Amino acid sequence: MLIGLARTSTLEQEAGLDAQKRALTAAGVEKLFVEQTSSVGPRPALEAAIEFGRDGDTIAVTDLSRLARSVPDFCRIQARLAAKRIELRVLNLGLDTANPTGKLMLNVLASIAQFEREMMLERQREGVAKAKLEGRYKGRAPTARRKAEQVYALADRGVRKTAIAAEVGMSERSVFRLLAQRVLVAGTEDRVATLP
Repeated sequence: MLIGLARTSTLEQEAGLDAQKRALTAAGVEKLFVEQTSSVGPRPALEAAIEFGRDGDTIAVTDLSRLARSVPDFCRIQARLAAKRIELRVLNLGLDTANPTGKLMLNVLASIAQFEREMMLERQREGVAKAKLEGRYKGRAPTARRKAEQVYALADRGVRKTAIAAEVGMSERSVFRLLAQRVLVAGTEDRVATLP
């Protein structure tokens, strides 16, 4: 059976996800697993696809980056597939691990992909360092702090933290952190006010 795996890093990448679904369906995928999550976090669809696969099945992805972010990650996934005797097909490369040449090429390409990513990150770090030296680097805007008053107002009205996160468009973790900091600051101010 040909099993498809489509993945995008964020919910906003609908067009990319649709394109992957179309390509996998056109390739003859019979069962499709879809996820919208970072490749470095939990991968429920990948886990489900591997669990679903049986001896002789093939998992297909449109691009190697949809499967793994690094060579060690790719090697771990490939080892799990090999243990279950599941092959891997990468559509945009025309590679299939059902043959020895495909296995060799896949490992070489995974190494090149990681090298390119590391070079891109190095160039990014150099650019940030240069911008800092020139006084042009501002960093990422602190989203949570900008929305703090809105979070506090909703919390004061008794809105649950999960609902606050959804309404203001930030993670629950950020809401929890803002409210915890508010409690700490208020506690410190109370202690200071009681000093002689």
